[in-house]
Amino acid sequence: MSDTEIIEIAMQTMVVALKLSAPILVTSLVIGFVISLFQSMTQIQEFTLSFVPKVVGVGIALLISGNWMLHTLVNFTEQLYSQIPALLG
Repeated sequence: MSDTEIIEIAMQTMVVALKLSAPILVTSLVIGFVISLFQSMTQIQEFTLSFVPKVVGVGIALLISGNWMLHTLVNFTEQLYSQIPALLG
């Protein structure tokens, strides 16, 4: 197993992690920005106001993209396991 193969697997792992976390993080970011904009326009400075919409938004994002996320993770794991004999030999 060479350094190049290890770096390639590490890069693939980081890309998959970025793909899997993107829907949740982007949803939370957009909802947080909208709530923050609303709070600044209405001058309501309640810190807990953004919590419930973020939880609901992240839950909906998981329902919508969960199937894709699961298939992406399973495909990556199968690909990684299929590479094991070539990496050891």
